[in-house]
This record gives sequence, structure tokens and C-alpha cells, in this order.
Amino acid sequence: MKTRRYEMAARQQAKDATREAILAAAVDAIMAAKSFDITLPAVAQRAGVTVKTVLRHFGNRETMIDAAWSRAYQDVLDERTPPSGNPGDALRVLIAHYERRGDLVLAILADADDPRAQQMSATGRLAHREWVENVFDAALPADPARRTRLIDVLVVATDVYAWKLLRRDRALSVDDVHDRMTMMTESVLR
Repeated sequence: MKTRRYEMAARQQAKDATREAILAAAVDAIMAAKSFDITLPAVAQRAGVTVKTVLRHFGNRETMIDAAWSRAYQDVLDERTPPSGNPGDALRVLIAHYERRGDLVLAILADADDPRAQQMSATGRLAHREWVENVFDAALPADPARRTRLIDVLVVATDVYAWKLLRRDRALSVDDVHDRMTMMTESVLR
């Protein structure tokens, strides 16, 4: 009996590892393509499995992409988690996130015709607003109207488009982007 339970546990671990490899491959494929226009064969090849194995785990391409999006979204939230009480360090975390995923985020934002991209963009905007509220909470006024106005401006000052303008369009260094975002946020909060 113990051998059978051990074999079943080992099989389940192998199955879980295969699913994780497929999810990681799907996320990598999406990031490489900067689009959801990925194929099952491309994901299977990246994961080192067959298309049949991908289908056995996810049923179809759309379900696999949805699962990859959920994984990527959780990864984004984890990597954007700011250190508490230090907006300067929080901006460094945010800029590092933009360095890793900013171009993908911009591509998703530009894909206004894809309902999945629209949903992801809306979810990302809400998450960014929450990030801003958490990072700058101690410096924000208690008055709700004034607080909302300041949050609106801080969201713009720290948005991926601000990063794009500074990093991609102006070709500033990461440190210079941090400097400019710090300047904008501090100016807003004064």
C-alpha cells in the first residue's frame, strides 16, 4: 500500500511540475511576442512537452492563456510589492518592474481590440492606483477630495507611460528615471 501511495504522490508531483513548466512557457511566449497571439506548438516546445500534453492540462489554448495571465498577474503583484515607509525605494521597485515588463504592458495597453487585453489593462490600472495609495499613504491628506486629486496626479507621475517617455523616448538611465519620478512625486506632495 505504501508503495502505491508513494507512486501516486510522485505522479502528482510530476503532473504539477509539468503544468508549472507549461505555464512558465506560456508566460515566456506571451512576453516574447508582446501579445496573446501565441500558439500551442510554441508553448509546448518551450516547455519541452507535446501539444497533446498541453491540451491534457488545459483543454484548449484560451484556458491556457487565461491561466498564464493569472500567473503573470500574481508575479507582477509580487514583484511590485513596495518596501513599507520608503517611497524612494518603492519607486526603485516599480521602475525595476517596468524594466522587466514595461514593453509588454505597453503592448497590451495598445491592443484595444482584444477583450482580454482590455480586461488586463483595467485590472492593471486599479492595481497601480492601489500601489500609489499604499506607497504614498503617509504623505496624503485626510480630506477625501484633495486626497483623490493627489492620487490621480501620483498615478500619472508613476505610470508606465511616464516610464516609457523617460526611458524609451528620452533614453534616460534607470537612475535618471528614478530621479525624475522622485522629483514629480515630491513636487506633487509638497
